[in-house]
Amino acid sequence: MPAVAIHDIRRTLTAEAFVELKVWEVPEPVRGSDHQYKYRLVLVVNERCVLRYDNEAGKGDHKHVGAAELEEPYHFVSRQQLLDDFFADVATLLR
Repeated sequence: MPAVAIHDIRRTLTAEAFVELKVWEVPEPVRGSDHQYKYRLVLVVNERCVLRYDNEAGKGDHKHVGAAELEEPYHFVSRQQLLDDFFADVATLLR
């Protein structure tokens, strides 16, 4: 079974900011993750990525916060929780 796109969305939030959500259901978990999703969720402000959630092969689930690219682990619970957590961080960063 090939990967199946679940979300492929780019949404403008303000004149300076947008989010892009890409989520695929994959036949095998990405190396380092224990679920059937590959994802990349980003917040871009003034043409700079200031938040990114992803599960890059070998690194597992994690997020990058701020222009300094601080990387921290992310505990994946469900696809809906992933979106909820991402948008909670988006709201905090856009305050």
